[in-house]
Amino acid sequence: MILDGKKTSSQIKEEIKEELKEIKEKIGKVPGLAIVLVGENPASKIYVNSKIKGCAELGFESFAHYLPENVTEEELLNVIRELNADEKVDGILVQLPLPKHIDEKKVVETIAFSKDVDGFKPENMGLLFLGDKNSIKPCTPSGIVELFKRYELEVEGKDVVIIGRSNIVGKPMAGFFINEGATVTICNSKTKNLAEKLKGADIIVAAMGVAKFVKADMVKDGAVIIDVGINRTAEGLFGDVDFENVAPKCSWITPVPGGVGPMTVAMLFKNTLSAFKRNKKLV
Repeated sequence: MILDGKKTSSQIKEEIKEELKEIKEKIGKVPGLAIVLVGENPASKIYVNSKIKGCAELGFESFAHYLPENVTEEELLNVIRELNADEKVDGILVQLPLPKHIDEKKVVETIAFSKDVDGFKPENMGLLFLGDKNSIKPCTPSGIVELFKRYELEVEGKDVVIIGRSNIVGKPMAGFFINEGATVTICNSKTKNLAEKLKGADIIVAAMGVAKFVKADMVKDGAVIIDVGINRTAEGLFGDVDFENVAPKCSWITPVPGGVGPMTVAMLFKNTLSAFKRNKKLV
């Protein structure tokens, strides 16, 4: 069966709109999301425009900052510092990837803790692994966990295999599952006997960026498959899972597109609303 991220994300956005309507009536203010884009990456432009459109639909304020490819690191950091000090801005999102001459780690560390709606700061990552329920958490893993909750899928006691160890998905995803009582294995390009590990998994999260990598013979019957991959090829857009052949073996699977992607965006807005409520002392 399909884990419909598009439908679920729409439900979350409607919930946000209803809550925001009540807040606006009480205090006359709405969340502000600042989005910083460096350079002319076409895919990044699409993502940024979709987030600006989402802000308008939900009733958020958006503050877009478009910087040239050759912007210096210090110039970018100064923009972030200005946004940190701006009371109208509750969340700051710097669209990745950044040009090679800019230190991504330094950029993330410059964003104010209270405005880190991506959840990438070391403090937020640490709070995630400590099981803090009130911290801001990375959007993609949060979206996946939200799918599990809304479809009432059991995590406790399950064997989970995550393919990919990125700071954006793999590592924080492991933290989420550990906190929920699952047994977690994180695999990567150096992992030996990967297919054997996948065959024993109740839940597989594929996030390595290789089109159709996970084949049907790597998956046991009844497994839950979360496909985080978005791979543009000459044949079209594919996830990291060979969906057509793997789906019949699964109990649940996310499609690409329409699975994890919409949930990631929905959780960005949910994180921004949470930051707004904290910043305005509403919680």
